[in-house]
Amino acid sequence: MDLIRIIAAVILPPLGVFLQEGLGKHFWLNILLTILGYIPGIVHAVWIIARNPRAA
Repeated sequence: MDLIRIIAAVILPPLGVFLQEGLGKHFWLNILLTILGYIPGIVHAVWIIARNPRAA
């Protein structure tokens, strides 16, 4: 499932964060980072997914 989240994060970073965290502060921060620059949004999304794996 993490692979799907990472692929979603590369295509649309806020989607990857939403799938991992929901509509929390990390989601809104990622929207802001993605607006300011696509690459910072991707880096943040992958970091969120990699640092906090969910138990499936």
